[in-house]
Amino acid sequence: MSADSFDQEWAAARADVHQRTAMRLDQADPGGGGGGGADLAVSRNHLGAIGHAAFALHGRLAKDGNHAASLTTEASGDLTKNAFLTGPALATVHKTWDAQLRTLLDACAQISNHLDYSAAAHAKDDEDIRAALSVSKLNEYLT
Repeated sequence: MSADSFDQEWAAARADVHQRTAMRLDQADPGGGGGGGADLAVSRNHLGAIGHAAFALHGRLAKDGNHAASLTTEASGDLTKNAFLTGPALATVHKTWDAQLRTLLDACAQISNHLDYSAAAHAKDDEDIRAALSVSKLNEYLT
């Protein structure tokens, strides 16, 4: 394959992706204006489902993410005692796994907590707006 044919194929692939992306955006925005009509919206049900999934994943990871820790530590120690280089390597893998697991647990907790907070904050904002509108309607009748 020559460089020219690769460049042409690459350009055609990029154009195809851009066209498909534009079509999806047009479907998301029936006005087709790209920013004029629809806003990005998400329902409380969607936020709740994502928050629940993050909470469930956190629970499963906390329970199952380290089930091999004691056996891995034991195997690493035994291999190291018997002068196998895989002993320290296995210990390094376990330390890396543990660090990544803690990072993932923290991320799941942040997602779950943030979505719970966001949903509650938006519900409070909606209630405040509803109350303010009710008061402004009453003020119209009183003046």
